[in-house]
Amino acid sequence: MQTNILWSGIEYYSLENCIIDSTNGVLVNSTIIGFYNEKIYRVGYIIKLNELWETYYCSVKSQFDNEIKSFEFAKDQNRWSLNGEYFDSFDGCTDVDIPLTPFTNSLPINRLKLNQGQEKEVDVIYIDLLEDNIRHVKQKYQRFSSELYKYENIPNDFEAEIKVDKTGFVIDYPQLFTQTWKAESNYPFKYL
Repeated sequence: MQTNILWSGIEYYSLENCIIDSTNGVLVNSTIIGFYNEKIYRVGYIIKLNELWETYYCSVKSQFDNEIKSFEFAKDQNRWSLNGEYFDSFDGCTDVDIPLTPFTNSLPINRLKLNQGQEKEVDVIYIDLLEDNIRHVKQKYQRFSSELYKYENIPNDFEAEIKVDKTGFVIDYPQLFTQTWKAESNYPFKYL
């Protein structure tokens, strides 16, 4: 089964076309275009997950103004490499977070499967392409109801209540993203 989602970015003035294939594990292929600080940007990312929504691969390619960058993250056991080189600062990270997309919020939401009222801290690789910053950060997710989660950075310099659908995909992320379209399909997954 394949899910196709369009998200509109508010703060980053963007549009994302995200394709999620759950035939064998989960394979995500997405493209984002947008406008930030008077410059146009384009981001393409691929994320590979197992059936438990555990991330083991992430490739990100971006163009911001006239600068092109490419990053490849791979997990072997609990060790992450970046562009083929092991980074011990990423040890313990379970997810990746790309702030230009709400999709990466679905990684811990679907992996943790929290009960109502439960909360959990997670370690993530934070990939901030517009600020040219990649680092290990802590985040916390708390489930308020079947469709509402609280997300916060640790230490708490940002928090938001995120509304998701029954499959854990963001519908509304106040002042940042809104889901504008979603459909299921069965045609073959293809890389562009």
